[in-house]
Amino acid sequence: MASVTYEHVTKRFGDVVAVNDLNIHVEDKEFLVFVGPSGCGKTTSLRLLAGLEEADEGNIYIGDRLVNDVPPKDRDIAMVFQSYALYPHMSVYDNMAFGLKLRKTPKAEIERRVRESASILGIQELLDRKPKQLSGGQRQRVAVGRAIVRDPLVFLMDEPLSNLDAKLRVQTRTELTRLHQRLEATFIYVTHDQTEAMTMGTRLAVMRDGILQQIDSPQRMYDFPSNTFVAGFIGSPAMNFFPATLVQEDGELYVDGGTYRVQIPPARREVYTPYSNREVIFGLRPEDIHSVQFVPPGVREARVRAKVDVVELMGAEIYLYAMSGSKQFIARVDPRTRVEPGDEMDLVFNMDHMHIFDPQTEMAVR
Repeated sequence: MASVTYEHVTKRFGDVVAVNDLNIHVEDKEFLVFVGPSGCGKTTSLRLLAGLEEADEGNIYIGDRLVNDVPPKDRDIAMVFQSYALYPHMSVYDNMAFGLKLRKTPKAEIERRVRESASILGIQELLDRKPKQLSGGQRQRVAVGRAIVRDPLVFLMDEPLSNLDAKLRVQTRTELTRLHQRLEATFIYVTHDQTEAMTMGTRLAVMRDGILQQIDSPQRMYDFPSNTFVAGFIGSPAMNFFPATLVQEDGELYVDGGTYRVQIPPARREVYTPYSNREVIFGLRPEDIHSVQFVPPGVREARVRAKVDVVELMGAEIYLYAMSGSKQFIARVDPRTRVEPGDEMDLVFNMDHMHIFDPQTEMAVR
């Protein structure tokens, strides 16, 4: 297997900069996920690595080898597309073996690789079927198997689960995670689904308008987003953002949202003091807002009075769409909470997990 390096890579389509000065080093055996909204440049980044697009600037390396001018077939990569791209007139076996036959791989070696890959994916009994006889999940496994038999340096996957239903997506993403662990290969994966990204990647690369916003482990990106875009994109439901002012009184620092005032924990005071008496963006995730009856141990009291607008019962939790003044926000509260739309109630903000962003730059204050 091999590492992958993007070195100041830029790709333009006319006046549109699809990828802008991309710098990433993907370690050998890593599972890197490009994630972001449609049009952010994640698929173009993958296609540049595959050789399906040519970089206008910068260099791309697979291992220590510069591949800018290397044809796709000679880059030793395998790609799984959003559409399964199976040959309808061929059996599953022939679909998986086709690339090896083109490379004039010995017949016995083809047989061994196809059978082994089918065993890994649990599709041994499907080898004689045609694609039209398979379910969506089975077709996706065949497409992955076609990549595995190549034994490539790098696996590239472009939204491979987007055509599957919700339950099958969860099952298949678990299978892909197990597959990565078993093959110990380098995987680079593209998705717009942040849940998929968080559960699969060893690191995430969040992109927006062709620019890399942040690259980090899923947990660090969740805990320490670099800006409001990453903070709002990673996590479900999305982080709440409140326009606020930091107010200093009697040596204490407060977030003043107009209709509420909550104290900043002492551990955060020194970091945020330079923003005293300035407007900021106050961020708090829904899971860090609790109903006053069911506050987890260790969460200090920071109460906010709010009027509940919508109640969504999710079984294991309740989503409350609440209003504080004219600002709506979401709270993810204990399922034992008894509340109806129109009720006024106290909610507790866990200020130990608060975020502050500069309103001009939208960057996190740390």
